[in-house]
Amino acid sequence: MISIPVVLYARPAIAAFAAMGILWGTFAAVLPDLKAMLGVDEAGLGLLIFMTPIAAITAMLAAPAFGAALGRAALPLAVALMAAAFALPGQASVVWLFPLAMACAGAATGLTDVLMNARVAAMETARGLHLMNLTHAAYSFGYAGGAVVTGLLRGANWGPGAVMGTMAALGLACAALTLERNGRIEGLRKPKDGSALPLGLVPVIGGGIVLIAFMTENAAENWSALHIEKSLGGSPEEGALGPALLALTMGFARLGGQWVAGRVDPFTILRAGAVIAAAGALVVAQAGGPGMAYLGFFVMGIGASVLAPTAFSLVGQYSTPEARARAVARATQLGYFGYFVGPPLLGLIAGAFGLRFAFVFAACLVGAVFLLAPLLARQRA
Repeated sequence: MISIPVVLYARPAIAAFAAMGILWGTFAAVLPDLKAMLGVDEAGLGLLIFMTPIAAITAMLAAPAFGAALGRAALPLAVALMAAAFALPGQASVVWLFPLAMACAGAATGLTDVLMNARVAAMETARGLHLMNLTHAAYSFGYAGGAVVTGLLRGANWGPGAVMGTMAALGLACAALTLERNGRIEGLRKPKDGSALPLGLVPVIGGGIVLIAFMTENAAENWSALHIEKSLGGSPEEGALGPALLALTMGFARLGGQWVAGRVDPFTILRAGAVIAAAGALVVAQAGGPGMAYLGFFVMGIGASVLAPTAFSLVGQYSTPEARARAVARATQLGYFGYFVGPPLLGLIAGAFGLRFAFVFAACLVGAVFLLAPLLARQRA
């Protein structure tokens, strides 16, 4: 059971995760309209959004310095920048402007990613709580809400510019909720006196699991609407329901994971999640209609929901207190590379082999968790 005091304590991080979910859920659900606006195919669209991961990784490298310089204002400002950036792609009807707009969205998201995950790790340590599943659930619920509202607006014949501008305003409201009196994130920067402890393999291996989880999760969320509408003949409302159902399932599953954390061995959670997520992706790949695809997204969401939060928590637990913030930041940088690379990579695969094969690839990819989990378990010693 999640208590109200815990929710209030985690409110700034919950608001940041929810804002990111709303904005990316909007993007996933409006993607068919953006594709039509730009006049490109799946492979072309995948190339156009490839600037996003480059900008995101660059911003992630600058995030520790940004957070250290701005103190408690860093997270609210990052979320506000992210919201403003997501108003841009809907206005970029000229093909060459679209990658620049997505680069702005990617950079602001990468900055926010590092800061909000580091803030959650600090909150967990300060109170001895498990908050990763709770905050990631906020992302999933925000994603579902953004996708559903976007589907309704598309059904009412709103254009992508109006849709993304409206949802960006909602993201700005979430940014105001991230303000807190003592929100400075300590330990982001490496000490200059030579006393810094080495991070070791923990953030690398843990970040690898997060990379796989987010590459699979975000690719499925971003291309699910297009799969339902193009491959399965669904309507815009039915297409928007795909990413919404996936995200909503992940949100509730992560709330369940909040209760399971600390009661079940985390590596058992990782293995079970990988199997379930792969099975769901295969169902989506073989679906004959929207209904079967929804079932696949439901199963996929249950499995994928626990992978990233569990890996993030393990990175925090296996790192020394002095290096914890830097370790989580390093894992975030590696993990969220998959968050951004997944959608364009799946787009290129879909353009070459079809959307069905792209989801088969996602099922194979998540199986790599079985290789990385034992490596991370060895770091306990």
